[in-house]
Amino acid sequence: MLHVNDLSFRHGERVLFDRASAAISDGWKVGLVGRNGAGKSTLLKLIQGEFEADGGNINMTGRTRVGSVPQDPPGGDITVLDAVLAADVERTALLAEDATCHDGHRLAEIHARLDEIAAASAPARAASILHGLGFENDAQGRPCGEFSGGWRMRVALAGTLFSNPDLLILDEPSNHLDLEAMLWLTEHLRRFRHTLLMVSHDRDLLNDVCDHIVHIDQQKLVTYNGNYDRFERTRAERLEHDAAQQAKVAAQRKHMQAFVDRFKAKASKARQAQSRIKMIEKLGPIATVPVDERIAFNFPAPDHLASPIETIDEVTVGYGDGPPVLRKLDLRLDMDDRIALLGQNGNGKSTFIRVLSDRLKPREGRIKHSSKLRVGYFSQDQEEGLDYEATPFHHMSSALGPTAGETKVRAQLGRFGFSRDRADLKVGLLSGGEKTRLLLSLATRNAPHLLLLDEPTNHLDMDARASLVDAINDFDGAVVLVSHDTHLVKLVADQLWVVADGKVTPFDGDIDDYQAKLLRERNGGKSGKAGKREREAAAAPPPAPEPAAKKEQRKQSADSRAKRAPLKKTLETLEKGIAKLNKQRSDIEARLAAPETYSDSGVNIADLQREKVRLEREIAHAEHEWLVAQEAYEAA
Repeated sequence: MLHVNDLSFRHGERVLFDRASAAISDGWKVGLVGRNGAGKSTLLKLIQGEFEADGGNINMTGRTRVGSVPQDPPGGDITVLDAVLAADVERTALLAEDATCHDGHRLAEIHARLDEIAAASAPARAASILHGLGFENDAQGRPCGEFSGGWRMRVALAGTLFSNPDLLILDEPSNHLDLEAMLWLTEHLRRFRHTLLMVSHDRDLLNDVCDHIVHIDQQKLVTYNGNYDRFERTRAERLEHDAAQQAKVAAQRKHMQAFVDRFKAKASKARQAQSRIKMIEKLGPIATVPVDERIAFNFPAPDHLASPIETIDEVTVGYGDGPPVLRKLDLRLDMDDRIALLGQNGNGKSTFIRVLSDRLKPREGRIKHSSKLRVGYFSQDQEEGLDYEATPFHHMSSALGPTAGETKVRAQLGRFGFSRDRADLKVGLLSGGEKTRLLLSLATRNAPHLLLLDEPTNHLDMDARASLVDAINDFDGAVVLVSHDTHLVKLVADQLWVVADGKVTPFDGDIDDYQAKLLRERNGGKSGKAGKREREAAAAPPPAPEPAAKKEQRKQSADSRAKRAPLKKTLETLEKGIAKLNKQRSDIEARLAAPETYSDSGVNIADLQREKVRLEREIAHAEHEWLVAQEAYEAA
């Protein structure tokens, strides 16, 4: 499928690849990993022909269709659904040609190809992908320009998935997704039938999806079988073995060198000494085992405050004159809390963070906290406020104020892995991970009691994420976290709060329980042991209800039937309409398949072909309406 042969590439003065080689077979799901700056995104661009290699070559077998998420997401007046449908370039081109073609034989070829690529079911497939990525049915009909950049990136991702390429290339696909969308994407990529090459720092995604790992190591490409956890174990074992071998060689060299030093001056031992010297030369120089330095960082310790450090009493919040986003919140935060906020993007997680940080005032209710409470706030959006011409030292010096000396400024930056050289470099020249660490250092400069982290792992590599886990677990204050990184949530959070339906409520369970709940809701049923227990309980005969309970039960059943009756009628009408359209299409297909049709001068083949296309479009539209009605019926 994909062969990288002796690839060499420089970025400026820096060598990223030096005669690197790797081979990826058809159907592999490959995770491309390495330190920030190792060249992961560069390799993807080389594979797609956006960069030209300095040496070597990259080959793909046959007519491989490559798909990747465009950097510029769709916008303007095109609807979300139409933007995704347009991503299938072949289908779009065939439909456009069909609208203007008058050649009967060419029309037959067009429709044969449209049948092969299942063009008629494309709207339903596109709608299903969009729904998985968080777009409800009404949102799919809205113009792309009405959505934020993050949501438009989801549209771009949906289009790439819909195009179903032979080689799917994804670069950090989880960056704009919430946990719910991440669960769907993981399942979709598991079922993907072609080849996947993905750059990600999400350990759970790499573990759940990938069957091979390609590691960029010392300007080479090293391939490992298995998922990310297996890669880590295998690499650790290899490094340990290499270190043991090098220690053995060093001991041999030392022993032989001692013999040479002792006897090289003695004539009787001169021959043996010369023999040892030749053996030492054959051993070669001692190679060091490459060990990546992990940048550790930590948060400054706050002074102790009595709990609760913040109390939220019947608080309602919103923006401007718009409707409330969160209503009647009644919560408290203690000094030792570790809370992860869960819920779909748009439900109000970031709004709740702004409430806690006093960046959004309540419309109703009260927020009480100590006058000594210090709050640290991190959000990836803060990167837009950085001065790319200034240095990290300048940013920190301005934030700490004129009384802070150079020692204090550099000490705070040093907590987050900034050496003097990196601290004096312009922000515009820093990597994405370094910008994130700079924002974390600014957020914690005053030793906050409450640390609010809104998606802190974006742009952090695996080692930096591990350092973040250590820093949070060692921190003496409270932490409220929003993250799609389930591995991070598992390691640092001891409480889960769900933001949904305008409320923030504690969840009784861990992140695995929450994921299982989401999957059950998505599948319309139960799964796993919990599902088995509930199905068994449902199968057992229920206890006889009391008369009053029986009456209430009948009333609820009647209300439910009344609510579902019009939806059921709509479904039945749609099903009859689809059956009628399918019958009409079958009749036309039978006529087109009959030889006498083409010998009858009174039959216009082009008109038959167009009628078939019209029916296919109506069928696809009707099937989409049926899916929408079916979802409404099941939810009622």
